[in-house]
Amino acid sequence: MEENFTDAFTSLFTVNMGIQPGERVVVFSDTIRPGEEPAPADRERRLSLHVVAEAAARFAKEAFGNATFVSYPATAAPGAEPPEELWRVVLGDTVVNELQRADIFAPLLAKEASEAELSRAEEIVRAHRDQVAKVVIALANNSTSHTRFRALTNVAGGRFASLPNFDPGMFFTSMRVDWQALAERTSRLAAAVNRAEEIVVETPNGTHMRFGKKGRTAEGDDGLLTAPGSFGNLPAGEVYLAPLEGTSEGVMVLEYAPTRKLATPLTLTVKGGRVTAVAGEEPHRLKLEAKFAESDKNRNIAELGIGTNDRASRPDNILEAEKILGTIHIALGDNSGFGGAVQTPFHEDYVFYRPTLTAVAADGTRETLLRDGKLALDEP
Repeated sequence: MEENFTDAFTSLFTVNMGIQPGERVVVFSDTIRPGEEPAPADRERRLSLHVVAEAAARFAKEAFGNATFVSYPATAAPGAEPPEELWRVVLGDTVVNELQRADIFAPLLAKEASEAELSRAEEIVRAHRDQVAKVVIALANNSTSHTRFRALTNVAGGRFASLPNFDPGMFFTSMRVDWQALAERTSRLAAAVNRAEEIVVETPNGTHMRFGKKGRTAEGDDGLLTAPGSFGNLPAGEVYLAPLEGTSEGVMVLEYAPTRKLATPLTLTVKGGRVTAVAGEEPHRLKLEAKFAESDKNRNIAELGIGTNDRASRPDNILEAEKILGTIHIALGDNSGFGGAVQTPFHEDYVFYRPTLTAVAADGTRETLLRDGKLALDEP
């Protein structure tokens, strides 16, 4: 296994993470938890992912000298906080013990921490930053991107790569992109989005959405996670922002769930920044309605993203699908980790194809950034 992935692991740690001699590395993954019943193909992918994650940790230990592998049963949903064991390995026993003594740790795990508690948690982590892992590779199936665990790792200067739903084959496709070209393209698109106060999106399948952006900044995820505190997905390639809460309006027509094509589309009606209705007979509707019943916060329009990776192509895996050049994705739930105000243990993305995306400036000037799924930045 390691021999087949040697070049991929070398690129991951040196190009994407910029590892330095002596830095402490943590690689973690999750297992299929009791009661889960993934489809056979997804079960096979997840078993393979766990094997490759453990191989990546062995490679890092042999090549760089200080690496640990952690495995735990999958959390209940993407965006849920990982277990205490992982916090202790990445952030250190001293940090977790102090968070517990301050009665902050439990609210952090439940995603119920107040602003004052979050501020105190950051103080504790900064005070012990020398104990925090410098490089974290999240090869868990369920995303830890939108967690306090990830954010506090970054506060301490840790560099965090998140690879939820990863398929090991991606090491040989979308992870072989020209990283410098991707970074330049992503930066230019982010700058264009940031000239706007409103974004309008339309797609041929009937999706039409408006997103308020005033006061929010779009960021780029280019896969070059070499600066202290860096965070991003791998494979990378997107511009993303948290729309201003309460401003998103329109209709979303879903054709893909995170790991499969839907049998028939689902139509989500959005008013006042939240999903107000779901129409359609596809079984995925029941999953969405169950999450909405858990908390109204899960209805929040959390993210608008734009794909920028020209080597990404898979529509049936959300990690890669949302990076496909010329697509857009819209997420529900938590956005507290990238400029939003909604905390909830749920974050789920949906990808839309052939979008036309228009950026509307404060003076009403309109700039088309995508036209039918093609970049329009360089049009005359």
